[in-house]
Amino acid sequence: MRYNSIKPGQVWLDTEGKPIQAHGFSVFYSEKDQTYYWYGENKEKTVGGPDNTIWHWGMRCYASKDLYNWEDKGLIIPPSEDLNSPLHPTYQVDRPHIIYCEKTGKYVAWLKVMASTVSQFMTVMQADDFLGPYEMVHEIYKPFGMDSGDFSLVVDQETKKAYFIYERPHFQLVTATLSDTYTEAVEYSEHFDGLYPPFTREAPSYMERNGKKYLFTSGTSGYYPNRSKVCTFEDFHGEYVDLGDPHVDDVSGTSFGSQITCVLKVPGTEFYMALADRWVPGFETKEQMEAMEKVFIEEFADYVPNREPQKPQPLAGKLLPHPENTSIATYVWLPIEWDGDMPRIRWYDEWKVEDFI
Repeated sequence: MRYNSIKPGQVWLDTEGKPIQAHGFSVFYSEKDQTYYWYGENKEKTVGGPDNTIWHWGMRCYASKDLYNWEDKGLIIPPSEDLNSPLHPTYQVDRPHIIYCEKTGKYVAWLKVMASTVSQFMTVMQADDFLGPYEMVHEIYKPFGMDSGDFSLVVDQETKKAYFIYERPHFQLVTATLSDTYTEAVEYSEHFDGLYPPFTREAPSYMERNGKKYLFTSGTSGYYPNRSKVCTFEDFHGEYVDLGDPHVDDVSGTSFGSQITCVLKVPGTEFYMALADRWVPGFETKEQMEAMEKVFIEEFADYVPNREPQKPQPLAGKLLPHPENTSIATYVWLPIEWDGDMPRIRWYDEWKVEDFI
């Protein structure tokens, strides 16, 4: 079967006819071989339920020339059998992001890891080739002694400086400048401070257009979808100005039942795509969203964030239960349209990239 269009929310099969398993994902375009690489969490062995202990089964990558048909390239970061490794499949390894460092000639991968109930940190790896193999740089890395949640990596194409934008669970968004090797954070600024779930900003996704910088974020409500927001700024460490929800006619307030994970600019064009996960298929109504929001507001009513530097906690060292069945999650890819400088995302049951270029 070959595709010639995108159908948001529908099951997407690879060129072998298997459901694509690359969640919490990003898409990297390689100028060298003019190929798109879609990579993310492989959930093929995650079945959910009280006896499930598998959160992920490595980071899987797919390749495409046309953004419709994707060839499975296998695991670019495989799971580890060692319970002392942060890459063991029982630990919550999420949202891999890979950027290329011209100075070192390395592809640098950062991964969010939750290995116990009190520890969130980054694992940093690098490779000579995008498809790996990746070698460890930092197994357990806490920038500035901070826990770190959902994040994005950005390379400024003019200065070649790189930035690490992340949620500090669950009360702040932090933007950090990376070292010249893109493997460590060296300075930071704080944004959207004091917003507690479900209003904490997470899942940051960056884009730049006509010299303006934009950041899409979601609220914080576990796997349940909520209302997105987009902000704009001139400097990575400057003021972030909230522009509101970019989704048009989204009466449910759930970002069309999805969470944006990255923004892709089609090379050689001024066309941008908002790429998202639909973690909980069927959760797409205003009533569901309002009920979920109420639960999180009540749960965090007395929340007091710990702002002190944190030492890395030990790995759990045991198999952990994961009742969520995220292997059934689908994907919502939609075009970004514009109302002046405001990005707009509309729902389409089916659409083609060619229609927007």
